[in-house]
Amino acid sequence: MKKTKNEKRIRRKLHLRKKLWGTGSAPRVSVFRSNRYLYAGAVDDDLSKVIVGICEKKMIKSGEKPVERAARIGEEFGKGLMKKKINKIVFDRSGYKFHGRVKAFAEGIRKAGINF
Repeated sequence: MKKTKNEKRIRRKLHLRKKLWGTGSAPRVSVFRSNRYLYAGAVDDDLSKVIVGICEKKMIKSGEKPVERAARIGEEFGKGLMKKKINKIVFDRSGYKFHGRVKAFAEGIRKAGINF
């Protein structure tokens, strides 16, 4: 039986997650990309807690392209991490290709001064 697009992504996600682990000093930033919005959270896997989370729903500006919006959301997310005194992260792309909105989000985090 042929696998769906989402089943393939989940398989890639689980393969990646074997190697990624977030701590309090370097949390794992997990990204979820729906057709409409981008969601992200910084997770401390040792304590199983979300340190910082962001959702694109309330930050939409009219006339802004999705990639531009993802970059702006990444910068806001990076500022939130800096407020918590976190300057290093582990980026978890959740099985998505590193291009488009996911890449723009990651570059926005880098622009805010976060290393990964």
